[in-house]
This record gives sequence, structure tokens and C-alpha cells, in this order.
Amino acid sequence: MALDPITMLTLSIALAAAAALYLAAEWRHVREASLLFWSAGFATISLGSTLALLRSSGILLVGIWFANGLLVTAHWLFLLGVARFTEARLPRSWYGIFAVWVAMLLLPEGPWWSKVMLLVNSALVALMMFKASALLRPHGKSLSVGAGQLRYVLLGHGLFYLAKAITAAMPGTLIDLAAFRGEIIQISLVEGAMAIMLIALSMTGSERYRREKRIERLAARDPLTALYNRRALDVRAPRLLEDVCASRPGALLLIDIDHFKSVNDLFGHIAGDRLLIMLSEIIRSALPNRALAARLGGDEFVILLGDTSSAQITELGSALRERFHDATQSFATPQPVTLSIGASLFDQTPASLSALIEQGDAALYASKRGGRDSVRVVDRTQVSEGLLQTP
Repeated sequence: MALDPITMLTLSIALAAAAALYLAAEWRHVREASLLFWSAGFATISLGSTLALLRSSGILLVGIWFANGLLVTAHWLFLLGVARFTEARLPRSWYGIFAVWVAMLLLPEGPWWSKVMLLVNSALVALMMFKASALLRPHGKSLSVGAGQLRYVLLGHGLFYLAKAITAAMPGTLIDLAAFRGEIIQISLVEGAMAIMLIALSMTGSERYRREKRIERLAARDPLTALYNRRALDVRAPRLLEDVCASRPGALLLIDIDHFKSVNDLFGHIAGDRLLIMLSEIIRSALPNRALAARLGGDEFVILLGDTSSAQITELGSALRERFHDATQSFATPQPVTLSIGASLFDQTPASLSALIEQGDAALYASKRGGRDSVRVVDRTQVSEGLLQTP
């Protein structure tokens, strides 16, 4: 089958329709707005390519101006999808693109009509693709391969349309939109079919990659506090603990809320959840460098530190207790709602995280037996071993 303009347009119609259906099916599954915009964009390309076939019947207004206007609209939808994907806000000035295209109706007919039409159409598409690529740029690391691939595909597509605009502006270039004549038009039809496939695959891959990463993050996080859960702590702890030595001791702090049950009994479980969230935010804001925090379950939290000391542990524990005390003044309970903290300082990589938690657990219950609302530090380094209680 010869790759004549009609064949290439028919192929583009089929590819764009397939991409629209596939992205729509993905959207129904995950309900990401970006997929809906991208699906609408490909559906618009399919419709515009269908209308472009009417040129051969002499219906030029629909076959050229309206069909190419739909091509501009499709790329505008792609840009909106990228904006949703990157959570960016587009200025309203971008809607002016449609005013520019409507103004093309005012062009008088002449031998240069096709060139001006192609130049403006190509420049508008290139502008939108460059903007979409720029929106993806800050997300190159956070979204990795998915967004990076989409960014460069859109950039390449924009560069092609920029080349089309430059070619259309050159004197002597043959461009006849009505009869699909001119080398640049022939190349555009081939590039269009290839771009549909590349853009669709990149968009689907980008959204899928982000969805997988989101699922991975959710699996690693406690659903209430958004701190790491025990499983995630098991995975990440070895990296933090591998540098532990006499000159760079590590530490584990176990944190428990004193009289937490009183809050649930007197104010309800929603108030108890608010208290847990409050504590998680206090922990997150107080974390030093080279530290991990997790919720083990219930009202028990853990902080894992690298390159620390007894003084730093005591300072961190006291800061957590004071900030928590200030934040819980609204909970009037028979016994004060406070924090008990048990910490274990060590200078050798522990046999396992479970063993380390057991050591912290012993220090925590020593703190509770000592009257609660305190920090108990067990120094297990080779330099010195002992207990330090900070009221």
C-alpha cells in the first residue's frame, strides 16, 4: 500500500482513535485527570484527520481551517493534561491561542494563503509543545523515566513543528494544503502518525510509572500519620546503620504516649487519631539529618539516628516532650498526656532491627517505671555503658 496522503491520514485516524480509547480505559481505572485530557486530545486528532479528508472533495473551510483548528485544539488538550500531571496552573493567556486561529478566517485568499495557514498552525503547536516539555522539566528526577521520556518526545514534536513553521516562511517553498502538495506536507503526515504512537506510549508510561511509585509510597507509609511503617523501616534501616562505628554512634528512640487510652475514652477515637497525627508532625519537624522515623503501631513511634551522641539524644527527646506538652493542653484528662522515651545508643551495627527495638523497649519501660514523661538513654557504646534519665 502506497504511503500517499489519504493512506497516511487514514492511518493517523486509526492510531489516534486507538490511543484515545486506550487512555480513556486507563482513566476509567485510575481516574487521573491528565489521562482524560490526553484521551480527548487523541480523539480530537482522529476527528480532525477525518475532516481533513474532505479537502479532496473541495470542502476547504472544513477540510483545512476547521481540521487544522482541531489539531491545535488537540495539542492544547495535551498541554492541559501535562499541566494536570505536573499540578501546574496555566495562565489564561494560553486561551488566546484560539483567538489567533479564529483570526485566520480573515485572511484573504491568495497564493500565499496555504503558507500562512501552515506557518501559524505549526508555530502554535510548537509553542504548546515547548511549554508542555518545560512543565515536565522540574519533575525529571521525581518522576524519573516516565516523565523524562514524555518530556523529550513532546520537545522533539515541538521542534519538528518549529521546523515546519520556518520552512513555511521560506520563499519558494511549495505548500498546497488543498491538494496535500509539497514535501513538508508529505513529511508532516508521516511524522504525525509516528508522533501519535510515541506520545501515546509516553503518556501512558508516565502515568503508570507515577501510579506505581504512588502505590509503592503508600505501601511504605502508615496511612494515618504518613510516617514510614515497620516494613519500610526494616528496608531503610540497614543503609543508615552501615556507617555506625565508635566515632559515629547510632541510636534508636522508642516513643510512647502516656495515658493515651484516656484521650480515646474521654474524647473519642477521632481525637486520639488527631493526637497521633499531631505527634507525627512534631517528630517530622524535629528530625535531624541522617534520621528515620516510623510508627510501629498504636501510640508507639520510633526514631533511628546516625552519627549522634547521648547529648543530642537527650536534646531531641526533651524537645519532643516539650512541644508535645504544649500541643496537648486542650486534652483535660485525669492524668497528664505526656511522652515517655527510651533510647539506646550503640557503636556497633546491631544484629537486627528487632534486637535494637528490644533494647529501646527496655529503656522505654524503664522510663515509664521511673514516673513517665521522661527520656531514658541506655549507652551501649564501648567507651561507656550506663543509664541517663532526663525528667
